Parts: sequence; C-alpha cells; structure tokens
Amino acid sequence: MINLAPIRDRFVSLSPHLDERERRLLAATEALAVGYGGIAAVARATGIAVSTIGRGLRELRGATAPAEATRVRRLGGGRKTLISASPSLLGDLLALVEPTERGDPMSPLRWTCKGTRRLAKELTAMGHKISRTVVGELLNAQKFSLQGNRKTLEGGQSPDRDAQFHHISESVTKALAEKQPVISVDTKKKELVGDFKNNGREWRPQGSPEAVRVHDFIIPELDRAVPYGVYDIAANAGWVSVGMSADTAEFAVGTIRRWWHEIGRVRYPGTKYLTITADGGGSNGSRVRLWKRELQRLSNELGIDIVVHHLPPGTSKWNKIEHRLFSFITMNWRGKPLVSYAVIIALIGATTTDTGLTVKCEHDEAIYQKGTKVSDAEMDAINIIRDEFHGEWNYTIKPNTRSDGAVDS
Repeated sequence: MINLAPIRDRFVSLSPHLDERERRLLAATEALAVGYGGIAAVARATGIAVSTIGRGLRELRGATAPAEATRVRRLGGGRKTLISASPSLLGDLLALVEPTERGDPMSPLRWTCKGTRRLAKELTAMGHKISRTVVGELLNAQKFSLQGNRKTLEGGQSPDRDAQFHHISESVTKALAEKQPVISVDTKKKELVGDFKNNGREWRPQGSPEAVRVHDFIIPELDRAVPYGVYDIAANAGWVSVGMSADTAEFAVGTIRRWWHEIGRVRYPGTKYLTITADGGGSNGSRVRLWKRELQRLSNELGIDIVVHHLPPGTSKWNKIEHRLFSFITMNWRGKPLVSYAVIIALIGATTTDTGLTVKCEHDEAIYQKGTKVSDAEMDAINIIRDEFHGEWNYTIKPNTRSDGAVDS
C-alpha cells in the first residue's frame, strides 16, 4: 500500500513556486521514486492527470523534442471549460433537472432522478456537445446526487399529534402503576403462504440456495396469512393469532379475547380495566363501528372497562407493537419461505430477543366476513364514555348493565 501523504505534502509545498513544466517534472520524479504503480499513486496524491505525468516521464528520459519540452503556457492557458465556451449550458442543464428536482431549491443538497445519459442526450439535442461524464461533474458541482427512496412520509399530521402522545403516555403510565394490563395491538402485513421468496438471507451450505417460485401468484388453497398481534407492554410478551380470512374488527377483538383467556386473566388477576393502544385505521380504526361493537361485547363478557387510545393520523410506525414485536418477527423469519401456516406459526412462536421478549402464536381458523354492518341502534347501545380531549381517539367502553345490576352477555 503506497503512502500518498508524503507525496501530497511535498507537492502542496512546492507547487506554488513552480510553473507548469516544473510541476509536471516533479510529479514524474515522484512517480519514478515510487516505482511500480507510481503514476497512478502520484495522480491520486496531486490531482495531476496520468497523461501529464507520462509526458513528464518522457521529458525526463529525453524522448520529447526540445522545443516541446521547454514550452510553458501562459497563465490561464489551456482549453476553455464547457461553461465558458457555452454560457447557456448550465442554465439549460438546470432547466432539464428542475421539473423533477426535489426539496428546497436553497437546500445545500439537491438531487435528481434523471440519469446522466438521458440528460446528455437532451443537452446534445439542444446544441451542446457534452458527455454524460461531464454532466455528472456539473451536477456534482451544483450539489446534486443520485439517491433512492426513503419511507418517511405517513400522510397528514394532526396539530394535536404531540399532545395525543402525551395523553397516551400519561394514561399508560397510570395503568402500569396500578398493575392494570396495557396492550398495543395491530395487524402485521399479510403474507403469501407457499414456497415464495422471502426477503433476507440465512446460512446454508454454499451454492445451495433454497428454491422458490419465480412469480408471486396466490396459491388458492393456501391464500394469505393474516397475523394480528397483541403486545403486553409490562410483560414484554406478544401474542399473535394467524388468521386465514379477512382482517376485520371481529378478528381483531377475537384475538384480544383469546389472549385474555389464555394469558391475560392469569397474569393480571383482579383486573378492573384493560388499556388498549391502537392505530387510527385498519380493522381497529377509530371510526370503525364494528370495532366498538365487538369491544362492547368483550367488555360485557369480561365485566371490566376497556380504555382505548388511538394513535393520531400518520404515526402508525410509532405503535409499540411495530418496533417491539413485529420487527423481531420479520428478522426471525428472514430468508425463510413461509410454505405453510404451521411454519409461520412456528417461526413467530420462536421469536425472542436479548431483552426477554417471548411470543405465543396460534392459528385462528375461523372465517371472518367483510362488510358486516352495525346499525344505529347497535351503536346507541354501546356504553361509551368519550374523553374531553379528542373523544374520537380516547374513550372508555363500560359493561352494559341491566336494571337488576347484571351484565348483559
């Protein structure tokens, strides 16, 4: 490995005192001193073109005519830049880029989704003689760069977004302090069941990758798996029901019901209320009538209050279940084709973390129908108490009681 620093330091120190020919000869001398690979190394260290260093070597060896060897250009000599030769070039280039430019024009970094080949072709059609390489150099000088997409935008932002998060935090903190259960719920991305490609890699014998289908066409008898999760915040434990039909509010509340009967009631004896944090959309959305009707049935069945807090619009990735449960499930099954429901359930159930996460997973074979309508009368019968702060996001569903004090089933 050639150390470029001494070469660079000597050149920087001497270059201001040398003319064009002397700098060329200095670079050639350094290249000879380095030996094999010297020309490329000196070019990297000094910024002098490889061809110029080669010319200096010919001069040192006496292979150049005397008149040519001693010629030195006047200050400012040499070929003019394309910008100088064609003043409209830069303006024309920026005009081509502008329709697809992103971000604030005053930003120190701008970027374009047009390729340099296409831009060079369009500039040539406008009368400029330019290569794609020079187009790239001009764009770099203007602080452009080629970049990929990044998922950062989630839609509209409510002005009370931060206040809602503070509200949720206070409610969750209070419930945890009182030893009451707090769960975060959501539906994970639906997954094709079968020998399909699954992103990621896993260790296998060299040269023997697992064969999967070329095209992602649904296998009718297997269809898609619908994982709905419950994340118990205090216990750092997850429950996932893998459904095989529609992602509906009945399926969502059914999963919460199964979690409670299997785990919740044992883990939290003497529960007075259950706190749920959920996204604002999907099967557990704040506007979904069926979600509220099913929660009322669950509240009546368990005889406890159900406190619900929805995350504000555009913040679904902030839901705790996303980064404390679903992300680890995805990492655990990376590179493994989800060939059957049994494999999916086994992979989810085997998910653990160094911080103690455990997950239990079961197959929900029930068929849930889309489009179930909830009448106005059913909505009126829901015993819902809305918070003063954004009652559409924050509410409590209490058990329906009859005049004799019994709870409706």
